[in-house]
Amino acid sequence: MKIGVLGLQGDVHEHLERLRDVGVDPVIVKKPQDLAELRGLILPGGESTTIGKLMRKYELLEPIRAMGQSGIPLYGTCAGMILLAREIEGGEEPHLALMNIRVARNSFGRQKDSFETDLSIEGIAGPPFRAVFIRAPHVTSVGDDVEVMAAFNGRVVAVRQGTLLATSFHPELTEDPRVHEYFVEMCRKAGLPVGGTDSRL
Repeated sequence: MKIGVLGLQGDVHEHLERLRDVGVDPVIVKKPQDLAELRGLILPGGESTTIGKLMRKYELLEPIRAMGQSGIPLYGTCAGMILLAREIEGGEEPHLALMNIRVARNSFGRQKDSFETDLSIEGIAGPPFRAVFIRAPHVTSVGDDVEVMAAFNGRVVAVRQGTLLATSFHPELTEDPRVHEYFVEMCRKAGLPVGGTDSRL
């Protein structure tokens, strides 16, 4: 099963490691042909405006949007959440605009205000998840088709809409693989890649 990590900027290698931890041999995505037969794609943390510009420069924006619209799972962490959002507070133009959420950038302060906390996440079994927040956004409103999976101090920080998943925090910066396991299971259940087959299912 091929799952990709957008490799333009941000916490790329940390996501690759977490995917390897759960038995996936991941693919780094830097150009459109890297998307071939992917069963899912992670949009990592970093700087959302920069990643958005690079997606346009390397002609990845429309192919990734088409992936999401076709039902191939996408998972955005931190900046990736902003990339997925249909609306961004402050007037910034949306990027992929796939997820029926509105987000506020840098909701928890600057880099020096980074913190960790234990979160209960809907759908993630076991003890609370140790969540790392770094210049994190939060979701200020959700559509009727969006499931709120976690909140911190009244702010929504994890959401799912069908085959789209987004978290404000960085699960890749911990050694706990459960959020990545959850996403891999989403990919497994979502079906076959376009134009491909998987005899292991």
